[in-house]
Amino acid sequence: MRYQISGKQIDIGEALQTHVKSELDVAVQKYAERPTDAQVIFSKSGHEFVCETTVHLSTGLTASAKAHATEIYAAFDGCTEKMEKQLRRYKRRLKDHHRERAEPVELLGASSYILASDQHGEAEEPETLQPMIVAEMETKIATLSVGEAVMQMELSGAPVLVFKKEGKEGVNVVYRRDDGNIGWIDPA
Repeated sequence: MRYQISGKQIDIGEALQTHVKSELDVAVQKYAERPTDAQVIFSKSGHEFVCETTVHLSTGLTASAKAHATEIYAAFDGCTEKMEKQLRRYKRRLKDHHRERAEPVELLGASSYILASDQHGEAEEPETLQPMIVAEMETKIATLSVGEAVMQMELSGAPVLVFKKEGKEGVNVVYRRDDGNIGWIDPA
């Protein structure tokens, strides 16, 4: 597994990097057969350290966790516990569905844009209705079943997930509704 361990305005020593690699490797290998890479970012928020971890699995799914603590090692350990819990739930759901994916998830290339919002609250009418693009990135759209899409959305903590449904053309969307349920948009 490839590791990217970094700190935002704090130095990450060799001892912490070694601890992160060994502990995260043990936690992830327990529940995931083929993790591909992990990104661990440490930062400071007030008097607490923050650890954010993202692990990409070979199936195309992504698990992420975040934890706060007054000690940097405790922040990482809390983050690892949350990651283990997510991966344990993921593995249990896969077993419950009695379905093993024989091949990796198919990924389609797509473009992702960040559009500028009207932060100034101007009452004036804009000159054009075309939004201003702030950033453009490449992204991937996975081919998943609806159950896998919901699982991926919950693992990543995202409010919405765009995916291509297996055996169909076009994109589908699953999203978390205000009432706590999951919504699914399946175009005809």
